[in-house]
Amino acid sequence: MALSKFLDPKNDIAFRRIFGTEKNKDILIHFLNDILNFTGKNAIQDIEFLSTIQDPEIASKKQSIVDVLCRDSTGVQWIIEMQVAKTKGFEKRAQYYAAKAYSRQADKGDQYHDLKEIIFIAIADCILFPDKSEYRSKHTIRDEDTNEHDLKDFYFVFIELPKFPKTKEDQLSNIVEKWVYFFKYADETGEEELERIIGSDVIIKKAYEELNRFNWSEKEFIAYEQEVKRIRDEQAALAQKLDDAKKEGKIEGKIEGKIEGKIEGKIEGKIEVAKAMLTNNVDISTIVKCTGLSVDEVQELIQVEEK
Repeated sequence: MALSKFLDPKNDIAFRRIFGTEKNKDILIHFLNDILNFTGKNAIQDIEFLSTIQDPEIASKKQSIVDVLCRDSTGVQWIIEMQVAKTKGFEKRAQYYAAKAYSRQADKGDQYHDLKEIIFIAIADCILFPDKSEYRSKHTIRDEDTNEHDLKDFYFVFIELPKFPKTKEDQLSNIVEKWVYFFKYADETGEEELERIIGSDVIIKKAYEELNRFNWSEKEFIAYEQEVKRIRDEQAALAQKLDDAKKEGKIEGKIEGKIEGKIEGKIEGKIEVAKAMLTNNVDISTIVKCTGLSVDEVQELIQVEEK
């Protein structure tokens, strides 16, 4: 694919610009309706952005903040998260975020019957579920015996970009695939490809235009570049740690090998001394004292020598 004027939507700054700002909430509404296939009376009509900080006590830590948190006109809350790299326990973190958002509703009067559904959507540029072949998976709480959906207040959707099999715009057959292609290949998409991707989807076009680097101010672009640098620095630091661990492992292996070799050499030397002493009819107790071998070891040596 040709060099593109579009920035990477997986970048945290770009992602929030497209899906987390008031001026672009029509993009977010369109995206949510498309991913969940909400149409007609079920379609989201409006959303209200909420504070993304889930835990004030640890608000300064990145892992305590979701990318986008909003509430639709029916009260359902939506968490949208962009996950760039595989992190241990991400699926647990997703459930934690959902639980925090759910429990926070009860703080307003403990009217549990008024609690609204939480829908968590994660777009991951990594493999989250190695045993699943499909790039999109949907998770609910079900009765194990009947598969009935009685507990309806938690719904999770995970989109794993590496599993998306289509690599060309003319392979896209529906709006969900267009969105996934957008996340995976926007920063590699050229003008001609864009026209074929957009078709009649005006909102998709708007999402691409928000990524057009020529529509970004210098300050905005610097923030984007700083985020790129932060990710690269983290990746480099991780790579260095892995290299250091490998080197330490090799050094430890060499040291252990030398120690084991020395120990084996000492034992072999003791055995040779014991053999010589046995040849000269030295008694077992003296051999034990001189070599450090045990009585049993000397007796085993005698049996071997007699065979």
